[in-house]
Amino acid sequence: MNDRELPVTEDELHAYVDGELPADRVQAVTAWLAVHPEQAALVAAWQAQSDAIRARYGAVGAETVPVRLKLDRILKSSRSARRPWMALAAAAAVAVFMVGGATGWMARGASAAAPAPAPSVFERFTAEALDAYRLYVVEVRHPVEVPGTERPHMTQWLTKRLGYEQRIPDLQAIGLKLVGGRLLPGPTGAAAFYMYEGATGERFTIYCARVEAPQTALRFKAGERVAAFYWADANAAYVVSGPANRERLEKVTKTIYEQMEGVAAKES
Repeated sequence: MNDRELPVTEDELHAYVDGELPADRVQAVTAWLAVHPEQAALVAAWQAQSDAIRARYGAVGAETVPVRLKLDRILKSSRSARRPWMALAAAAAVAVFMVGGATGWMARGASAAAPAPAPSVFERFTAEALDAYRLYVVEVRHPVEVPGTERPHMTQWLTKRLGYEQRIPDLQAIGLKLVGGRLLPGPTGAAAFYMYEGATGERFTIYCARVEAPQTALRFKAGERVAAFYWADANAAYVVSGPANRERLEKVTKTIYEQMEGVAAKES
């Protein structure tokens, strides 16, 4: 059997779309698609989706990956023990809590020469959630560890790793499909990260973890191209990130918030 006659796998089709297929297989795959119109249509849809994602998030993907999200740091964090809460509480005690809008944090009455206060737990939590969004939202082939088609397995796995019940919201009613999820290190231990995608390629993520902090109302943080809503309830914190379209992000967040409230009520 020559190279042209070798069967074409789904992995090869993905590689073909991403321009990662070995040169000696490109011609064979192209010829195969020419006589398999259904697969050719699927590949065309993948290419259109990839183009839409790159057009929308290409600039975000060019940003430098934060040190805390680099692979060696993630592996090290996953092996280390949970960071002591008292150290985080001490840092939070000297910070001013973020108050609505995109004001962020700043010293109260501090002089220009005074050192900036350390960020609070919530500020660090939201910053890590936005960093994770920027890092993974541009991925086409590997945006998640567990695909959305394996929701029961993903729910059980992340519930065990985070230490409290995970309820993965269903957002199909507002046009968003679950891409899947992954486990990430967070400021206070393990964090769950879920990704959703719309028909036009827009992506939204949920970043959540245990946080021993007071309950907070829904708050908003805006950036240049991305934004987030965040809140804490029943010792768990949540950050919903997406493109900087506040109206759309608010609709997505409220849908998620309403479903997450059921988890809080069950555990209270």
